[in-house]
Amino acid sequence: MSAPEKPAEGTPAAPGAEPGGGGVKALLPLILSVALMPAIAFVMTKFVLIPQLQKAMTVKAVTPGEHAKAGEHGEKGEKSKKEGAGAKRENVEMTKLLVNVAGTMGARFLQVSISVSGTGGEEFKNKMEEHKAQLKDMTMSTLATKTIADLEKPNARNLIRTELITGFNNILGDSMVQEIYFTDFAIQ
Repeated sequence: MSAPEKPAEGTPAAPGAEPGGGGVKALLPLILSVALMPAIAFVMTKFVLIPQLQKAMTVKAVTPGEHAKAGEHGEKGEKSKKEGAGAKRENVEMTKLLVNVAGTMGARFLQVSISVSGTGGEEFKNKMEEHKAQLKDMTMSTLATKTIADLEKPNARNLIRTELITGFNNILGDSMVQEIYFTDFAIQ
């Protein structure tokens, strides 16, 4: 048997055989990144994010005496009295609204029922009843623009809810609508 042949000095080396390079030195940046990233994430979470969240969530304790003083004197007390007088929430139901889902050529539909919650007591109920046709039309128009992909997104209901609240408040002429709850939401 003969010894393996060495390439001549002027000839290029075979592909994949890099002389003097490669090995651990070439992988060092990758190894450091993989090793250090979890440690950096831990340190940032423990010493930066969690303290900031705790700071934001702390609530100043108010003693009963301070609360009574704020109620007697100052704007906050007057504001809370005003809110207390008109803050009675009323719910108005809109049931079984049926619309075709966009992009399905009428093959799929969406059926929803909503409960509209707002402030203003009887005035709220009267305005809702007075504008019932307009509110239903706006709701159905908004829902009819949604595709299956839009409806299957994780936050789809919250986005629709926000659009409807804005639309309802525009129609009613005031910010009476506080919340909309979906009591029925079915895609067929």
